[in-house]
Amino acid sequence: MPIARLTRIVQFSASHRYFRPEWTAERNAEVFGDCANPNWHGHNYEVEVTVEGPVDPETGYVMDLKLLRDAVDVRVLQDVDHRNLNLDVPEFRDLNPTAENIAVVVWRKLEGALPGRLVKILLWETPRNCVEYRGE
Repeated sequence: MPIARLTRIVQFSASHRYFRPEWTAERNAEVFGDCANPNWHGHNYEVEVTVEGPVDPETGYVMDLKLLRDAVDVRVLQDVDHRNLNLDVPEFRDLNPTAENIAVVVWRKLEGALPGRLVKILLWETPRNCVEYRGE
């Protein structure tokens, strides 16, 4: 049976701030630059969720794209879209919402919830910056 990969691309908008509360404002600014702005800043993120599996001989699917879309909507987008990641998303209360950490959190929210095997999260923070996470 052939194995294929299926990718769903979704978008969300969110604000955040990089900072460590135990550091001074000067140290946060030195390490995180403009991203430490106490008045927050935001991005229009794009997330690529890739699953892998055998192509079903009856349907031709790796998995029903609607199931993938719904899982991403319910498990990820409802929690992060139009939110302040630091204040509104429990996973980031004590975790800096860097692109790297967002990709890991998205993985954890989806892992085991899909019929296919989750193989990659690619999170675009800007058109020029992205992070790839494969569950390692």
